[in-house]
Amino acid sequence: MLTIATGSLLASTLLYWTTSPHLALHIPDGFLNFPTIAITSIASIGLIALALNKVQAEYQEKAVPLMGVCAAFVFAAQMINFPIPGGTSGHLLGGTLAGALLGPWAGSLVMTVVFIVQSVMFQDGGLTVLGANIFNMGLVGTFGGYYLYKAIRFAVGRNKLSGLVIGAAVASWTSVVVASAIAALQLAISGTVPLSVALTAMATWHVLIGIGEALITVVALSSIWRTRPDLFYDPPRRTRVATSRPVSRY
Repeated sequence: MLTIATGSLLASTLLYWTTSPHLALHIPDGFLNFPTIAITSIASIGLIALALNKVQAEYQEKAVPLMGVCAAFVFAAQMINFPIPGGTSGHLLGGTLAGALLGPWAGSLVMTVVFIVQSVMFQDGGLTVLGANIFNMGLVGTFGGYYLYKAIRFAVGRNKLSGLVIGAAVASWTSVVVASAIAALQLAISGTVPLSVALTAMATWHVLIGIGEALITVVALSSIWRTRPDLFYDPPRRTRVATSRPVSRY
């Protein structure tokens, strides 16, 4: 019995350490099958095209500098990597932060630009699976994170700092965990890693990484709330008297 248990443990450990290099949010080339690549690429291109139209129609030119600053901050935040056993790592996303400041449309464009630069310039994520990486981390993280943040913040109190803190913390943590679960599902569908192994490794570690995402998002947004609340896509109503229009919205 001990021999069988030891053998099973060694087999499970070997499987985990063999497959865990695949388990990163930035999926590399060669780990997704063609149908998964095609579906995520079409979805990403469609949403990006819609976001471009929305931004061009609704946003003022004053929003462009804020988009640039937000992109730089997200890019820098994603350079903070958390090591995961097996030779891979996890990192922050920043989708909820971008959505809170810029809205889901401009925020998704910022995230898309960040992922393209990372893939082309730093080989962080494959080119053939760029659509999947953008879909998982940019679109799901930004749209899902923003609307969850908005729902919680408005429920707790739109004009209260507590509403911002609770909404941003819950939404940013959830966006990281959901993105990791979707990436694990795509790897499993493609036959790269068994679903049980992928979900266990990805979700377990990104539950912890999501805490770091929540802390950084809350600190950054709270600082902006206290100094320039008008920069938010949905600013507290008390700022509408002092400012004609929010910078990041039409």
